[in-house]
Amino acid sequence: MAKPIPSEADRLAAEELDSNGVPTKGRATPTRKEREAARKRPLVAGNSPEARKAARAAGQTQRDRARIGLANGEEKYLPVKDRGPQKRFVRDYIDARWSIGELMIPIVVLLFVGTLVPSRIVTGILTYAVYALVLLIIIDCVLLGTRLNRKLTEKFGADRLEKIRWYAAMRAIQFRTLRLPKPQVKRGNFPV
Repeated sequence: MAKPIPSEADRLAAEELDSNGVPTKGRATPTRKEREAARKRPLVAGNSPEARKAARAAGQTQRDRARIGLANGEEKYLPVKDRGPQKRFVRDYIDARWSIGELMIPIVVLLFVGTLVPSRIVTGILTYAVYALVLLIIIDCVLLGTRLNRKLTEKFGADRLEKIRWYAAMRAIQFRTLRLPKPQVKRGNFPV
């Protein structure tokens, strides 16, 4: 049931009247000092040490949850560049295979240590070995991109195909343990 709207007469009867019969507010006008005091508030809310500590703890909890979610591959916590079913398929495909790019950093470190040998012949051989390794990685990434384009076209259709070659190549040359999101499949378990 709706409340009845009070009429003007009822409202005037409820108000106090001053000596001239004019309705009053029923209270004194606040002084300037009172109005300024009522308006005062801290520039930064929750500036107490307890409030800062609680805000820091809440932020840390939120960051920890986001970090764990990213590592586990939860779609909600992934960066935009890693979201979507196609990117998940690419990640799973790359994580299921061995690639030359994963071995790049350890091999290059060994090659650079080998350059400490004071021999021009060894240094020349190692230089060509680095060039050969880079060429093999480039060939592997190109073949990987072509293969993934074909598989994505079969699975998602040609009209929904995104450009994934660079994404796939960058994931393929990273150490498996350092990839984010963490690999969700074991080696050899290729996605279907």
